Amino acid sequence: MKEKPFETQIRKFLDIEGCYCFKVWGGGFQQAGIPDLLICVNGYFVAVEVKGDKGKPSELQRYNIGKIKKAGGVAMILYPKDFEEFKQLIFKLKDR
Repeated sequence: MKEKPFETQIRKFLDIEGCYCFKVWGGGFQQAGIPDLLICVNGYFVAVEVKGDKGKPSELQRYNIGKIKKAGGVAMILYPKDFEEFKQLIFKLKDR
């Protein structure tokens, strides 16, 4: 699956689950390497860098994911093969 359709699938799921989700758009007016989706689930900060089946994160993207984790947030690089596991994480965060 390509990145854009996968991102749409993620966003639809989050909307159904009542999560706040902000799509970070590229461009010259923001810091580079910020994850694609910034999400709030039951008070938890979740950041997701969306990748298609063959996508590879940049070093800067990996660095930012690490910084978010160190700050106490939940952050990940999400591939289509891991979507069911991601859904389970969202359900778990919603139940806390």
